[in-house]
Amino acid sequence: MRHSYGLNLLTLTLLFSLCVYESHCGSVGDPEAIAPDISSSVNPQPFLPLLAPSPLTPFTNDSIPTLSGLCTLNFTAASDMMSKTATDCWAFFAPVLANVVCCPQLEATLTTLIGHSSKYSRMLSLNITHAKHCLSDVEKILESQGANKTVQKICSIQPKNLTEASCPVTKVDAFESIVDSSKLLAACQKVDPVNECCQEVCQNAILDAARKLAEIGIAANLEGVHAVPEQSTRIDDCKNIVLRWLASNLDPSSANKVLRGLSNCKVNKVCPLVFPNMTRVVKECANMITSQAACCKAMDSYVSQLQEQSFITNLQALNCAASLGVKLQKANVSNNVYQLCHINLKDFSLQGLFCYIQLNE
Repeated sequence: MRHSYGLNLLTLTLLFSLCVYESHCGSVGDPEAIAPDISSSVNPQPFLPLLAPSPLTPFTNDSIPTLSGLCTLNFTAASDMMSKTATDCWAFFAPVLANVVCCPQLEATLTTLIGHSSKYSRMLSLNITHAKHCLSDVEKILESQGANKTVQKICSIQPKNLTEASCPVTKVDAFESIVDSSKLLAACQKVDPVNECCQEVCQNAILDAARKLAEIGIAANLEGVHAVPEQSTRIDDCKNIVLRWLASNLDPSSANKVLRGLSNCKVNKVCPLVFPNMTRVVKECANMITSQAACCKAMDSYVSQLQEQSFITNLQALNCAASLGVKLQKANVSNNVYQLCHINLKDFSLQGLFCYIQLNE
């Protein structure tokens, strides 16, 4: 009974920490699409993963892991980031907080570790063998501090993610001879977690630098031709190199703030939920609705399935609601079932429901 009370307290603490402010850069989705009612007596308070405190720190226990001895990354220099990652990827919550808290923090930590190692290696990537050892060591350290044992799988992190992939530039000296590093650092040294998502000052600087790196080695006869199919992937891979260089020029704490601020913008642009089969909803709600009760029961059941998948931010919930609305319209559900069944934005997320309750008490 005492254990159950403690777990519920942790859950409520975590949910409360998710009810914080984030930026709105404009409307989301097709204005003609079916959309939920997001009006409220109080402005909805979306979510900044960057600002959410780690509520579980007092509950983690450290143990000493056995490492490979073959990874040269300096884990001690980034010990605070490692501890934060272990807390954000805590065993119980990692699967449901994966896309908004755990994985962005893990990616920021790996980027910073590689970036700071470049100060002495002069390389902004690891070879695949080295990457395997280092990723294994990182996972062992995090697990020893209470993180989920399968965090690597949860976040889809593989050794190749620590390499240069298809980016042609990996040496620090080469990077700094190609990219205007002072301009890049000026744009990204401090990232405003609200304004960056709208103005994209740092994001544009990173994209510009990545494009310059990606152009290296491309045959001159491709000039003027539409981008080769691999070019988009090449630019994305070079973005990782840019982020590592950026992290190497900031202290770990500042690097973490910048990287988490950038990931917050990325996280809120998409809906991370997987939409299950809508057969029952279409059957009860398509064309002329014969039974409002049956239609709303089907919708409530469907939204509950979405709700159980993962904690999501309120901006993600808005994207998900808009995407589902489009899918419903394409399936001949022409009535606004959100309005008909009183489905609100808060219904798309468990923490959205909790925040709504707190804000209206």
